[in-house]
Amino acid sequence: MTTSNKPLSLAGPVDADIQRTAELNKFLVEAGLYESAHESARREEVLGELDKIVKDWVKQLTSQRGYTDQMVEDANAVLFTFGSYRLGVHGPGADVDTLCVGPSYVNREEDFFIVLHDILAQTEEVTELQPVPDAHVPVMKFKFHGISIDLLYASVSLLVVPSDLDISQESVLYDIDEATVRSLNGCRVADQILRLVPNIENFRTTLRCLKHWAKRRGVYSNVTGFLGGVNWALLVARVCQLYPNAVPSMLVSRFFRVFTQWRWPNPVMLCAIEEEELGFPVWDPRKNPRDRTHHMPIITPAYPCMNSSYNVSTSTLRVMIEQFQFGNKICQEIELNKANWPALFESFQFFEAYKNYLQVDIIAEDDEDLRLWKGWVESRLRQLTLKIERDTYGKLQCHPYPYEYADPSRQCAHCAFFMGLSRNVGVKIEEGQQFDIRGTVDEFRHDINMYMFWKPGMELAVSHVRRKEIPAYVFPEGYRRPRPQRHVSHQQQSDKNDTENGNMTGSPDGQLKRKHDSAGTDDTEPCRSVKRASVSPVHPKHDSPGTDDTEPCRSVKRASVSPVHPTTSSPSSGNISDEATCNNQKKMSSNASGGSQNSHGSGNLEQANCSGSSPASEKSTDSIASDSKCVIGETVCSGDVTNNLVTCISPVNNSTPTVAVCTTLKRVAEKVVSELVGSESLGGNNPELLEIAEKDMGSVLVENVHFGGNGVTQSGLHEELEPNNGIEVLSKAHAGVNSDGSQKPSMRSASIGGTLGGRWW
Repeated sequence: MTTSNKPLSLAGPVDADIQRTAELNKFLVEAGLYESAHESARREEVLGELDKIVKDWVKQLTSQRGYTDQMVEDANAVLFTFGSYRLGVHGPGADVDTLCVGPSYVNREEDFFIVLHDILAQTEEVTELQPVPDAHVPVMKFKFHGISIDLLYASVSLLVVPSDLDISQESVLYDIDEATVRSLNGCRVADQILRLVPNIENFRTTLRCLKHWAKRRGVYSNVTGFLGGVNWALLVARVCQLYPNAVPSMLVSRFFRVFTQWRWPNPVMLCAIEEEELGFPVWDPRKNPRDRTHHMPIITPAYPCMNSSYNVSTSTLRVMIEQFQFGNKICQEIELNKANWPALFESFQFFEAYKNYLQVDIIAEDDEDLRLWKGWVESRLRQLTLKIERDTYGKLQCHPYPYEYADPSRQCAHCAFFMGLSRNVGVKIEEGQQFDIRGTVDEFRHDINMYMFWKPGMELAVSHVRRKEIPAYVFPEGYRRPRPQRHVSHQQQSDKNDTENGNMTGSPDGQLKRKHDSAGTDDTEPCRSVKRASVSPVHPKHDSPGTDDTEPCRSVKRASVSPVHPTTSSPSSGNISDEATCNNQKKMSSNASGGSQNSHGSGNLEQANCSGSSPASEKSTDSIASDSKCVIGETVCSGDVTNNLVTCISPVNNSTPTVAVCTTLKRVAEKVVSELVGSESLGGNNPELLEIAEKDMGSVLVENVHFGGNGVTQSGLHEELEPNNGIEVLSKAHAGVNSDGSQKPSMRSASIGGTLGGRWW
């Protein structure tokens, strides 16, 4: 496979770009993203001490195995760094990713995870030692003098490891297993990235900025299905290749512009994917069916090339695309001097974004047990997301939040994770449809209970909570800030009350009572009386299955995950309704424009394309058919007015709605359009933005991947890239999603990454 590294633009910075870069650098320093000289020197000392420990360890094993005195003297291990430390973008308190390379006769299973583990356990300066031998990349985690270390091991086919070993050479891959290849790949990828970027310092500043942004927006976590350090590094490196003369402020803006429009699952590659004679599998969806299931391929540049982002799911991809759109919108405002850099780094208000959440409580006897138990549960949370997507056929999507929270009022060691729940607006759902995820949660609990180091006191609880029930300890002030009051008209208040008492938001709080029966007795009306229920996992030997409800509970529009208690099986509702997961329906529907809405959207919404309408016709809404359409400004809205299900998309030329239809849709459509105009989508055909695009990008082209010869070529740059192009949908057979997770017609043809027809393979 080959890729074209032809830049999209060779334009350099103008004075305004240089000024914005200086302001960005100042912001990063004030945000505390750079470590002090003292801490940097401390890291070097710790690495020096660790290097001495591993060298002595190898010499000890060499002597014990009867090798000659000369072999013992020559015995050696070499310590390499990779990740953020090797790339030069680590911050205060960051982990140091390290790799120990040893000789062929020192293995990982016994010598590394047992002998070296015991040596480290007896070292006074080492704390929080945690071996993870069954990880995809086996690792030993610990703190050395308070500095977090992730230590990997690779045994190469050499009796003596030279001190100047170059692991970028493919000869180090001879006669080793795939786990060792993965261990070596971190260092090899980091070195290759630094070779492939045109300007290392600009790359580092941009990457440091975007890692901080990702953490603030809640999308920095490989383990929960988002992107980790190497993923962000590869994306930033690709943008640096596309704009080799750009400074950091330009690169940040271009990053969001490019990846807002990137057509996943077309891969991001820094260089050609080459097949070698060593026989290790490389990422190739034409040959490997499993590779075709990857949603956001970001390919490592060192052989064997792998997808570094295989953890990404349809739900987490949707969340990241939404955040890319947010970043793109703010960067456009910064370039127009309408916003400053702090606006880009505003934290994501996760607990205001959804109406329904899953709360995962992790409990242990003490802090040490909690650290081990939490690490295991957190590494499996991604599986819960995948299982929910699978069991609801993609109709229910999860947004796992990668931060933990602790309840200070609990006597035992405790932490909690949260997942936002939303309906996939791109999938048709029958009215009143509910989602029963009790079986899904039970399966997840069973997987969690397979933990081989389980101890008494290690417990897990999964519960469904609504936004108003989110515990106060998750908020920085210890309490929820009151939401600002907005003036609403009498008609809007009436619509809201109708919605809350109808199919969309379930029963009001006054009609629902919290269940306090700890004995788990049966409820005569389980769906109406259970407001929140927890699933408390027990060790497999104590587990007992829950029972089904006798009623399908279709009339109740809220849900709970039913508990499974160690001593009783009580029926309760485990259904999450259509209502419970369509919190952001209107907002997501507004994103159906793919960021293509026009600047006219900021005008007066009363000037709709509904001339000649009369007040009498506006009141007659009950008789209007479902698939009605209306033009508000230049935005086309359609849907079922009676159920408030209105979708607004970008302008089309072949739709001329009648006056009668317009007037009946107008009231509901205006609300949706107002949200669309103020949404996180792109800003429309703003002449100023187009002028910026033309100035700094020239004749900008997009990438097209097609078959060529014996490989896949990422070339065929053929279409002009504007900052407001929509995202072309992928074929429905693939699980890829657009910004709102929907399958819909393309709004505009130009887009980045891949063929116009869908999959590049």
